[in-house]
Amino acid sequence: MSQDFTFSIKSIVFDENYQPSDSTRITTNFANLARGTSRQQNLRNTLRMIDNRFNSLARWDNPKADRYTVELDIISVEMTLAAGDGGNAFPLIEILKTTILDRKTGERIDGIVGNNFSSYVRDYDFSVLLPEHNNDKAAFSIPEDFGDLHGKLFQHFLRSDAYKEHFGKPPVICISASSSKTYLRTENRHPILGVEYLQNEFSSTDRYFEKMGLQVRYFMPEGSVAPLAFYFSGDLLGDYTNLELIGTISTMETFQKIYRPEIYNANSAAGNAYQPSLKNTDYSLTQIVYDREERSQLAVKQGKFTEEHFIKPYKNLLEQWAANYTV
Repeated sequence: MSQDFTFSIKSIVFDENYQPSDSTRITTNFANLARGTSRQQNLRNTLRMIDNRFNSLARWDNPKADRYTVELDIISVEMTLAAGDGGNAFPLIEILKTTILDRKTGERIDGIVGNNFSSYVRDYDFSVLLPEHNNDKAAFSIPEDFGDLHGKLFQHFLRSDAYKEHFGKPPVICISASSSKTYLRTENRHPILGVEYLQNEFSSTDRYFEKMGLQVRYFMPEGSVAPLAFYFSGDLLGDYTNLELIGTISTMETFQKIYRPEIYNANSAAGNAYQPSLKNTDYSLTQIVYDREERSQLAVKQGKFTEEHFIKPYKNLLEQWAANYTV
């Protein structure tokens, strides 16, 4: 059945002139920044924050802290169901690809693909399926097969010729730590990723990414105030270079400072036992406009879009494929 699904990859530069295409998920973090009257200043300030953070971590042979610039490409992945409705393509996921420009040598260095992770099917799972499952139930629960289809589709993409033709290494997704869990500081310290934290138990997001074939580790880089969640396959500390890791940290920490300033732009750093809180009032705002409430509302709308245009029309095909697909 796997031959029924094929993938195509499109790329668009994320810079101060970026404008989301009609097919872009409008809940995507970078798309949200590129809307409204402040769009160009938003983008310019975001990119400056990323570059400043990169150079603060890549200090060697960089006396003026201006040697590197991070270039970002938005990678859009469409999946075509050949046995479905005339081979129509569905926008499956969007991720980010970093490239590091070394201004001293003029070299462009491949960075990590992944970073940000946006998915229509994930919107459906969390914003439509999960609330419906818990409707009128006294205690919250998660369906046993929650995330199975999404996880298999993601792993199928990583195995595809399309992925292998475009990217040389597995992806790393970097997102916020869960505000419902406690993280304990360890003695393990990486020269780039910083000090490692261990969570007291897996979150629903951890389990969801686990079905995508990704494990998680939490690190708080030097100069950060809260640990970031890194989802990866393989060896996070051994498979990627220092500059690759710095590209992901600088990009995703910047986004988190904008989207979750209560955690990542807090005025005091995480201690030995740390639980992130969006109710924290001791934090600083960036000069970047972002509508978090609008984003949560749009996630529901796009989850319903996925249900209407992907889940329901191809229900039998998807169920049969998932039942036969082995990782």
